[in-house]
Amino acid sequence: MTTGNPDRETALTPAEVVAHLDRYIVGQAAAKRAVAIALRNRWRRKMAPPELADDITPKNIILIGPTGVGKTEIARRLAKLAALPFLKIEASKFTEVGYVGRDVDSMIRDLMETGVALVRREYEERVRAKAREAAEDKVLDLVMHHKAPGFEEAGETPETTMRRRQKLREQLRAGLLDGRDVTIQIQDKGFMPIFEVFGQQGMEEMGINLRNQLGQMFPPKRKDRHVKPSEAVRLLEVEEAARLVDNDKVVEDARSRVEQSGIIFLDEIDKVAGRETGHGPDVSREGVQRDLLPIVEGTTVSTKYGPVRTDHILFIASGAFHVSKPSDLIPELQGRFPIRVELSALGAEDFKRILVEPENSLVRQYTALLATENVALEIRPDAVEAIAELTVKANAQTENIGARRLYTLLEKLLEDLSFDAPKLTGQRVVISKNEVYSKLRPIIESEDMSRYVL
Repeated sequence: MTTGNPDRETALTPAEVVAHLDRYIVGQAAAKRAVAIALRNRWRRKMAPPELADDITPKNIILIGPTGVGKTEIARRLAKLAALPFLKIEASKFTEVGYVGRDVDSMIRDLMETGVALVRREYEERVRAKAREAAEDKVLDLVMHHKAPGFEEAGETPETTMRRRQKLREQLRAGLLDGRDVTIQIQDKGFMPIFEVFGQQGMEEMGINLRNQLGQMFPPKRKDRHVKPSEAVRLLEVEEAARLVDNDKVVEDARSRVEQSGIIFLDEIDKVAGRETGHGPDVSREGVQRDLLPIVEGTTVSTKYGPVRTDHILFIASGAFHVSKPSDLIPELQGRFPIRVELSALGAEDFKRILVEPENSLVRQYTALLATENVALEIRPDAVEAIAELTVKANAQTENIGARRLYTLLEKLLEDLSFDAPKLTGQRVVISKNEVYSKLRPIIESEDMSRYVL
């Protein structure tokens, strides 16, 4: 019962996970602690005695809070930190059995696809040096054996050929051979026929099987490409890396990671909360919950990579729960989400911190974007406070979309500067509180304009 990254998971204590999340997400300490403990419990389960480990199920979490407060970002950063198979999907996309739409099993198939891609990238990275050397050898064979003009040498001994080959390799790596083209054969990825099946439950799996069969009937063709030697190395390196990787090991490792360490983030779970008393032609929200239940409880789902068990996949659900509440979920599903964390709404102080504190803060992003035009942007601290204040006011007057409102306000604030930046090369632009108020306050104070502009 191993996953692909045990050393990394072992090193992540709950405190270290929270410290990492603090670099990107402001506040929400309770939610960060909950997911950090859940991640550590994955490792603890692997260290537990085998006779107990299989019975230790993940403690699924429901994050409750308004939009734009960091629910999705917490789950996404957690999965990226530990290099785990992660899937985010909206619960409202699913329909109950008997209705046309996505069945709940598709989320496990999607998670498995994510896991295979994640593991394949890791495996290819391990053989990257070997693949590059093999690609270089193929290009050097073309250069030497096809006797491109300027490369041929007559009456060489084997030792002379080896020395010349090594010299050409050094020139290839330095880009000195790019004065002429070579012809290589690569796989024509555009040749594969596209075949999709949309329909009721089970039809997606049929579509997967048909696509596999068509792939065997129509093996991919290869086509000639006339490219520079350095570009040839890059293209052939990708193919060589794929050839050196054992696909069976990739699938086996990916299935293990998905089953033991996979994370599914079920967004908008509140949209399927509620129990209908009547019957009608619409999709039943309770029906969707009952279809989700076996996946969360633990079942086996057929995928094109083989069966995948869901018993130990961690589910993190989230929702605003403005209209409904977690107790509106069916009791069986409630019982499978024992941990509930309420995220707090964001205030002016939070918005101010979000603008400047995280490593990928919005102020840093916009400063970096304009720096590409050689424009030095400075947003003064009093301007940051003004933006935060106006964000609170805009959220109060219109729909409260949390920190996402900052994007809207900053885009509006810097719209003219972004447009004129190519003409301002070499200049320094300072944004003050007065400029923030003059550009944004009239929009926010006008109810009609704020609805359409912000």
